[in-house]
Amino acid sequence: MNAALASEISRLTPAEKLQLVEELWDELAASEDRLPLPHWHEQLLAEDQAKYQANPTEGSDWSEVKSRILGDS
Repeated sequence: MNAALASEISRLTPAEKLQLVEELWDELAASEDRLPLPHWHEQLLAEDQAKYQANPTEGSDWSEVKSRILGDS
């Protein structure tokens, strides 16, 4: 990042910085030029998939997890 851009960003309020991050994220997500997935991400995903396939009933579904997080239970 160039110094001028970094200086401009440092002048933003926290709310403006958050808005900038959201806009950058949306632009990256919509971009045709995808960033490559790091090899270690692929390894972790493969390990998680293997664990799930070995025992698909283990764990909690999203509604249970959400209730625990929000303290609904």
